[in-house]
Amino acid sequence: MISFDIVLLWLDLIGVFFFAVSGSLLAARKQFDFVGSILLASIAALGGGVIRDIVINAGPPIAFTNPAYLAPPLLAALLVYYLFSSVQRFTSLLTLFDAGGLALFCITGTLKAIGAGMNPVAAILLGVTTAVGGGLLRDITANEIPTLFNNRDIYALPAFAGAGLTTLLWNLGLFNGITACVIAGVVFAFRVTAWRRSWYVPLAVRGWHRAGTRGGAISGPRD
Repeated sequence: MISFDIVLLWLDLIGVFFFAVSGSLLAARKQFDFVGSILLASIAALGGGVIRDIVINAGPPIAFTNPAYLAPPLLAALLVYYLFSSVQRFTSLLTLFDAGGLALFCITGTLKAIGAGMNPVAAILLGVTTAVGGGLLRDITANEIPTLFNNRDIYALPAFAGAGLTTLLWNLGLFNGITACVIAGVVFAFRVTAWRRSWYVPLAVRGWHRAGTRGGAISGPRD
């Protein structure tokens, strides 16, 4: 029987790969060279996990102790190098891979926080930090407005939903492989739907409107 730790490792690695592809796609669009693509993929893929491991005082971050974590960024950079010229017209690819990483990392980050003995609220917060940390570092490094702070997008709320559901089901004794897949699907669908439908949360000050809109509304779904 496959142990829970092995399942958690594979979920983490798949999330690393998804975020790595998002980093390499952004590097290609910013016209970085191949080395820059690998570095941006690594930052996006490993940044959230490094923050998580430092916070829970797990010793050296697993990204630096397990060589398996170095393979996904390299693989992502190679895939984008050979395939990007044929897929660059699909502007949603980066968001889709980013959403996949977000969906998995909010689960694995929360589970590792629970395993470290954190209380439910702290586990949720660390799960969200794990999920959004890599994307935040990726965007800052590439001189982009971080998706986390984009007032025309919803990024952290899907991660909060996933981390909250993971914590709830874990404490109820209902968390398993099936429920993990359901949570990941919900987070992924929430993130992508919010992006396509231009859902947003209110601005920091009541009455403010978004630039380029009428009455604060965002026009039309995205391609």
